[in-house]
Amino acid sequence: MTNLRAALRSCLSESTTNVRDLEYHAARGLRRHAHRRSSCHVHGLTVSATWPLTAPSSTRPSRRRAMQPSSASPSAPQRRRRHSPVGVAARSALMSIAVLATVATWPVSASAAGTGPCDIYASGGTPCVAAHSTVRALYGSYGGNLYQVRRSSDNATRDIGVLGAGGVANAAAQDSFCSGATCVITVVYDQSGRGNHLWYQGSSQVPGSTQSSPAKATSESLTAGGSKAYSLYINPGNSYWRDGHATGIPTGSSPEGMYMVTSGKHVNNGCCFDYGNSETTRKADAAGAMDAINFSTSCWFGGCSGSGPWVQADLEWGLYPGGSQSWNPKQRAFTSKFVTATLKNNGTSRFAIKGSDAQSGSLTTLWDGTLPSGYSPMKKQGAIVLGSGGDCCKPGGGANLSAGTFYEGAMVAGYPSDQTENAVQANVVAAGYR
Repeated sequence: MTNLRAALRSCLSESTTNVRDLEYHAARGLRRHAHRRSSCHVHGLTVSATWPLTAPSSTRPSRRRAMQPSSASPSAPQRRRRHSPVGVAARSALMSIAVLATVATWPVSASAAGTGPCDIYASGGTPCVAAHSTVRALYGSYGGNLYQVRRSSDNATRDIGVLGAGGVANAAAQDSFCSGATCVITVVYDQSGRGNHLWYQGSSQVPGSTQSSPAKATSESLTAGGSKAYSLYINPGNSYWRDGHATGIPTGSSPEGMYMVTSGKHVNNGCCFDYGNSETTRKADAAGAMDAINFSTSCWFGGCSGSGPWVQADLEWGLYPGGSQSWNPKQRAFTSKFVTATLKNNGTSRFAIKGSDAQSGSLTTLWDGTLPSGYSPMKKQGAIVLGSGGDCCKPGGGANLSAGTFYEGAMVAGYPSDQTENAVQANVVAAGYR
């Protein structure tokens, strides 16, 4: 809301200058200068006017009122200030904008819906095949559910949607439902329409080890676009999974890309805080059977510089900071509260890793080059994992050992361009994570 008012104040200032210029030209009879269109774009709101304006009848000066003497000095005639119709109408329009700036108290993300990360990926020719978030819609037109919570007192469940199409999660609905009880997040819904919903490992939909459980729903709250939301706050024992090989997730050596927004404040070196493509068998099948973003302080092959956390690629049989088991000198730690991480892999020869602060700035390329030896071609199986490694949490197996935070993320078919990824980062920054 603060950003909206600031933008409107800037727009008002510019518009006032335009009005004065128009009044000047109108007074001199230079009508060709007075016929123009002025518009102001503020977070999806467009206020525009075509000049010259016709003053509304309610704002036109009254002749009778103009002839009345001033009560402040009845004995001396007063100079009457003349108002041009252009100036009167323009000031009326500006007053309307000012009123908007005063009363517009809705969440910016809800009102400024129009473009989400998955719209950007689609326009770049790499459509989302899975889109997940507990914070916001990832399509400008998405108005469905984001996730489901389950209440401890009676095991009742409630789907949590968005405040409006393209908007932020309806956290108030969760607060009301979970009041006086503990709630967990059972499933994060897929917004792509392909049904790639992520159920917690250990649920009836994804049977898991007896140590596996869903993440608590209220571990961390935040704001996005000025509205309250909750993260998927994963601790050891929590993880989510989906077999998506038949519902659009790339397999074999098909190219794919992905991004997620995570946190540099809630991490560990446990295996493995991943988001991306994984084994349908939930076993460590082969080099290249996984293609997932990893964000952690885990240094798989040694030689790491610093203490992380780092954005790396979990390609199975190793976390890769670059194109080999040697430490990539371009790697850097991302310790900010909100972090954007991206990974793309053409499946045969090339992959790229990028990262950034999710509140400001552009993506930093950490690696853009050849795949490690033994990983060409890739052997992706098409499952989706969130919060754990690929060989985790199956019945009779162990539970996830990693910690991490998930706010939003998507997987796409095809190899996204740098331009597309940069636009997604700009969209994440504009979402206003705080």
